[in-house]
Amino acid sequence: MIDSSGIALAHSVHSSKGVFAVLLGSGISRSAGIPTGWEVTLDLAKRIAVMEGDEAPADPAEWYRTRCGKEPEYSALLDTLAKSPAERRTILHSLFEPTADEREQGLKLPTEAHRAIAKLVSSGHIRLIITTNFDRLMELALQDEGVTPTVISTADAVIGAAPIIHQRCVVLKLHGDYLDDRIKNTEEELASYDRELDGYLDRVLDEFGLIICGWSGDWDIALRAAIERTKSRRYTTYWTAKGKPSERAERLITLRGAQVIEIASADEFFEGLADKVASLDELNASPPSSVAIAVASLKRYMADPVHRIRFHDLVINEAERVLAINAAMLAKEAEVRPEVVSAKRRFELYDANTEVLRAPLQRSLLGRAAPS
Repeated sequence: MIDSSGIALAHSVHSSKGVFAVLLGSGISRSAGIPTGWEVTLDLAKRIAVMEGDEAPADPAEWYRTRCGKEPEYSALLDTLAKSPAERRTILHSLFEPTADEREQGLKLPTEAHRAIAKLVSSGHIRLIITTNFDRLMELALQDEGVTPTVISTADAVIGAAPIIHQRCVVLKLHGDYLDDRIKNTEEELASYDRELDGYLDRVLDEFGLIICGWSGDWDIALRAAIERTKSRRYTTYWTAKGKPSERAERLITLRGAQVIEIASADEFFEGLADKVASLDELNASPPSSVAIAVASLKRYMADPVHRIRFHDLVINEAERVLAINAAMLAKEAEVRPEVVSAKRRFELYDANTEVLRAPLQRSLLGRAAPS
């Protein structure tokens, strides 16, 4: 079955350069071993509990409420553990920056999703990245692609920012950066944004389409409110989800008229999106067709041994699609008299159904037969 939402998204991103913004939540960095803001808060509370002479609590938040009579807050906890900016940075480095062992394991480094988004920025298809994450994985992936983004993580940065249209890439970090002790992660802090940031976000949501990934919509009250009050629907919102979206997410999806795309992972989704857009780029002015896209993808896969798995997946997925279509066609023929469907007609149907599958296989055989 054709993924119509995924194809529509790729075509829109390709044909309307720079009009879609990516909204990333903690889900996109979680696979890299990066803690969420709340997990950082709990870790700090657990450290204080241990230094107070207690055993490491199973529920650090509850321990803190009982001991201090208030909700644990990131800024207050960090101030208890370290008094100078340099000391605070040392604590946070251990949570967000990889050790030598973690680097070898690929932890706390940009994921394939980050790198695929960076490629879309490098090619000019994405200009704006909105994130609730504190980490710098997106910035690192962009730098690896030769892109130096404008990072906005405070109200002051909003005031001094040039218009988005005049910048190659903007990373809007709604909840701050981990090296700035003004980051937001408690329920009270997430209830509202500074007036300048709210106004900037309103303009963004009005002027750009959205590709949402790794964001549940459950905890970020101010961001949810900004999406709810946006009047414009000039561009589509695409909401990726692993499984069923939460009740709050469903309300936002309905309100925005968003297209839901079921995904297995952020890595697979963004790699697939970047791949489709790159295939369309290679077609240039040629009329878009599924056969041409398959051949364009194959040319890239054959040029680099790294893409052998993708070539395998392309052929296998298309073969499975053809088998399913032909099985359905045979079942339908069985409902009528076999002689009604001529051999010529049956051949034409098989030929049409296998067109996309035959194109990459023929290309592969021709490539192998060509002299070196």
